[in-house]
Amino acid sequence: MGNRLGRLLWGIVWAVLFRPSPRPLHLWRNALLRLFGARLHRTSRVFSSARVWAPWNLVMGPHATISEHVDVYNVEPITLGARAAVSQYCFLCAASHDHEDPALPLISAPISIGDDAWVAADVFVGPGVQIGAGTVVGARSSVFGSLPPWVVAKGTPARPAGPRRLPGRSPA
Repeated sequence: MGNRLGRLLWGIVWAVLFRPSPRPLHLWRNALLRLFGARLHRTSRVFSSARVWAPWNLVMGPHATISEHVDVYNVEPITLGARAAVSQYCFLCAASHDHEDPALPLISAPISIGDDAWVAADVFVGPGVQIGAGTVVGARSSVFGSLPPWVVAKGTPARPAGPRRLPGRSPA
């Protein structure tokens, strides 16, 4: 009952105070998320049109960003590392249903997005996925399995297409 009540109260706060907040008021939205148990660095940014299902299951490092119209279905914890970016229209989905069981029970697993990773526009990330540090997931990809660090991945299902190289920085 506590989870349902928390989600009901959060839904009201999201609709009345979070969603209508002006674009630059990241500190205000962070305060609202923290009020409901989110663990956010003070420099984290969550845009007002992002939908966070359970703030108490959200962890964001320094300068991590959840952009506009991102759906964060965090039945289990979703963690973004330092400087991780989730672009517009992504769906981070930490739960699904077991299609092999006729009762279709809910199954869930946490999602982790590493430091310096970038999840580009309109990407689906499924339950239990770990995206390695520095990895870039190309737009409109679907990630069903974990991805190693410092690669560029794309497609459905997303697969590494090659290493990510940055000027003056080599993969660890």
